[in-house]
Amino acid sequence: MARLGGSGGLRLSLSDLFPGLDSCDWKITSPDEVDYNCFAWAAGDSSRWWEPITPYYWPKSVQRRNTLAAYQAAYETLGYEVCSDPELERGFDKIALYVGDGEPTHAARQTEGGSWSSKLGMLHDIEHSTLEALEGKEYGRVALIMRRKTTPIG
Repeated sequence: MARLGGSGGLRLSLSDLFPGLDSCDWKITSPDEVDYNCFAWAAGDSSRWWEPITPYYWPKSVQRRNTLAAYQAAYETLGYEVCSDPELERGFDKIALYVGDGEPTHAARQTEGGSWSSKLGMLHDIEHSTLEALEGKEYGRVALIMRRKTTPIG
């Protein structure tokens, strides 16, 4: 699992790690943060690190395995279901799971405007206009899109 750290020459470093950022609109949306990771961020949790190994948080009803099926089951506990289309769909929250070398490596969540928000390891949160922007050596490829009905506020 990639745990990105450090911050010298940040924009250059992020472009080096994720060359796809050069071909899309993106911006940093938070300072460095080590209390949560991308899997937590995709779940809407910025208070703890989600990972299926002890001592990290993992939903109690889901097996602690580093597989796409286990991550899918973890997000299903939050009401997500598998879908095929990453395009913005009014009335739904969407997340994308990346897999590299056969294991989940990253998760992103869709913003209200249709772009994607990612927590990059122990680094920043960024907003990126495409899912492909983070595909490559570090995170592999998008392997699963999930959605859930948006919970009305009020």
